Amino acid sequence: MISKLPNVGTTIFTVMSALAAKHQAINLGQGFPDYPMSEALTQLVAKAMRDGFNQYMPMAGYGPLLEAIAAKVELLYGTQLKAQSEITITPGGTYAIYSAITAMIHKGDEVIVFEPAYDSYIPNIEVNGGIAVRIPLQHPSYSINWEAVRAAITPRTKMIVINSPHNPTGAVLSAYDIEQLRQVVADTSITIISDEVYEHLIFDNLPHLSLLRYPDLRERAFICFSFGKVYNCTGWKMGYCIAPEALTKEFRKVHQFNCFSVNSPMQVALATHLFQQEDYLQLSGILQQKRDYFRELMQGTPFEVLPSYGSYFELYSYASFSEESEQALAERLVTECGVATIPASAFYKDGTDHKVLRFCFAKKESTLEEAVYRLKKELS
Repeated sequence: MISKLPNVGTTIFTVMSALAAKHQAINLGQGFPDYPMSEALTQLVAKAMRDGFNQYMPMAGYGPLLEAIAAKVELLYGTQLKAQSEITITPGGTYAIYSAITAMIHKGDEVIVFEPAYDSYIPNIEVNGGIAVRIPLQHPSYSINWEAVRAAITPRTKMIVINSPHNPTGAVLSAYDIEQLRQVVADTSITIISDEVYEHLIFDNLPHLSLLRYPDLRERAFICFSFGKVYNCTGWKMGYCIAPEALTKEFRKVHQFNCFSVNSPMQVALATHLFQQEDYLQLSGILQQKRDYFRELMQGTPFEVLPSYGSYFELYSYASFSEESEQALAERLVTECGVATIPASAFYKDGTDHKVLRFCFAKKESTLEEAVYRLKKELS
């Protein structure tokens, strides 16, 4: 057998979560909340099931949910969408990213990816015969070097993948970044994947500069979102992709033979719940409080914060107190401290090691307190 992904093994998230379970560690590695989701939303799902919404939905998604998303986009970004032909409901944001890459990338096509990168991007490109052109973000700010982007463009460049707020670093795109992106893709046929699953988790009064705000960028972009990150239900695996009609047509060619239809009662429930605007508008404030509380707790450890401006995550440097590799320290923290993290090197194909670990702060205060207590006990 010849593997299509010969260099890919089990993801670091699975590895570290298994270690956490084995050692009864607090899991600040994998990105999921440990507090409950909305009771009102779960009740809407139960009602939808009782009301008989248990069979296949249309391939593109439940019509009222598509309309609700379009209304939300117009409210937030001032953009009017054709709900039926520009929005597709998907089983999660990662699926949406995979489907967009699969729809567009042919053997030998080049795709620009910024590292550290969410771990699905490069395997998605390579399984489709594409070539991932990796550009490192500038450590420790994790900003984009746009001159490096310009130098990487070739006649084979077909796509650029961006992610804001960024996983794993928490960096966010600025107006300068948007302008540079515009200049790079102008007068080309380059498409863009914009991973915006953390759109409502952005801090310090910074705006989320969704590509939905910019008609010239939107017309060439697949913009991917996640309900799981919005409603504390990552296990639902519910998301959606917004793209112009021509790109959506190609996206759905893949989607219809891969998934076809997404969970029906959850779509019906979300179609109603999405109009409860406060549920998503308050998220930034709630998660910023958690980020700030975790920072305060971590001041009692030897770790140094690398500030996050969005997402569930914040990076911390340990360069001042250990020369261990990121993988080695992450494993030691699980076995000796009972705290699971993710080594940032896992987000680089070549394992670039800056002595940085990723912590998830989307947890109850008591969880964060106990985790930091364990770190202090072993490291101080």
